Amino acid sequence: MAITQLSIFLENKPGMLYEVVKRLAEAGVNIRAMTIAEVRDFGILRIIVSDAKKAMEVLEDDHIITTTEVVSAIMEDKAGALYDILQALESANVNIEYMYAYTGEVTGSANVVFRVDDIEGAEAELRKAGVEVL
Repeated sequence: MAITQLSIFLENKPGMLYEVVKRLAEAGVNIRAMTIAEVRDFGILRIIVSDAKKAMEVLEDDHIITTTEVVSAIMEDKAGALYDILQALESANVNIEYMYAYTGEVTGSANVVFRVDDIEGAEAELRKAGVEVL
C-alpha cells in the first residue's frame, strides 16, 4: 500500500523549517521521515508523518503543499541490500524518480522510500522478491 508523502515548498531563509516543525509538534504530528531538496531561493521539504491530513490542516494556510504517493520498503543494514531492492525494480522496468532512506524501527534495518512511475508494479515486484513493503 502506498504511503502519502507531503511536499512543502519553503522559502530558503532562516526559521522556515523551524516554523513547520514547531507547528507539527504542537499539533502532535510525528515526522517519521524527511528530506530537503533545495535550490537557491526555496526548498522542498518532503516528509512522511503520522497524520498527513492533520499536517496539511496545520500548514496549508501558509505553505504550498502537494501530496505524492510513495513506496517504502524495509531494507537490511548490510552491504548489497539496496542493490537487491533496485534489482527487483529494474527487472520490472520501474523508473525511480527519487529516493531517500531513514532508520528503521528494528535494529539492523532501514526504510527506503521511492517515488516511482508505477506504484502497484513496484510493490508487487518487491513482494515477489521477498522485500517487506510498508
